[in-house]
Amino acid sequence: MLLKTIAISILLLLAMVGVSQTPSPPEARAGFRLRVRVGQGNKATGVPRKRFFLIRGSMEDNKALLDNLPNQPVLSRECYYRSKGASEALIAWLRENDCESVYCGEVAQKSIDGADAVPEFQRAVSAGEKEFGSRELARKWITVNLPNELRSGFYKLQQQRLQAALTQAQGKVTSVMTDRNGNGYFTDLEPGTYVISNILPIESANSSLLWTCSITVQPGDLATERTFLISNPGNKDPKDVRNIKCPSLEKPLPVCDSTAK
Repeated sequence: MLLKTIAISILLLLAMVGVSQTPSPPEARAGFRLRVRVGQGNKATGVPRKRFFLIRGSMEDNKALLDNLPNQPVLSRECYYRSKGASEALIAWLRENDCESVYCGEVAQKSIDGADAVPEFQRAVSAGEKEFGSRELARKWITVNLPNELRSGFYKLQQQRLQAALTQAQGKVTSVMTDRNGNGYFTDLEPGTYVISNILPIESANSSLLWTCSITVQPGDLATERTFLISNPGNKDPKDVRNIKCPSLEKPLPVCDSTAK
């Protein structure tokens, strides 16, 4: 009888140990598709190659960061490059390609030899041809012979401002770059409350656009199924108007100092 009692006790103890060591199931992860479209009137288009940030926590949790964003000075691309003495042709090239720096795409031959040739590109190719012994190679490596301020100065300045702002975020920060259609996918997220923002305003026509949006991610949300559309107040595109979750804060771009060099 005593042995039977001991055996039963041992079995119960082993069962308790087994239960206590059973791992709990992992928390379900989730995601969503961010869609960024802007326009005026009945026609809108996706916003490509723009970075958006997802910050864990509520708007109140990140109040120190979010309260400062609308008041930050807007430095337009045009004003920066004018202040560095860029030619009208280079400013037009950056505007046409929606680029913050010359690294955003390959410089085509027409921008060197055509009617719309950019003087800075022409000088860089001439210097590169002497260095590399090939005009085509000089074109492909054109950035090597551009001044630092024109090559990546604006991008670096924006990155400094961005990093300074993100130090005020209270929660974990992740980011995505929108594709050519204005889509970005946030995946492998813990369910909960988040803030979406571009932190630094982006330029659209003659305006700057800043988004600060709250989103709640639910268990089971899939990036392939759930879309979070953000846009500007002027977008009345019938495909979008009923689905816009967050309109941007829109401000006019500053007027550049035409005498700055």
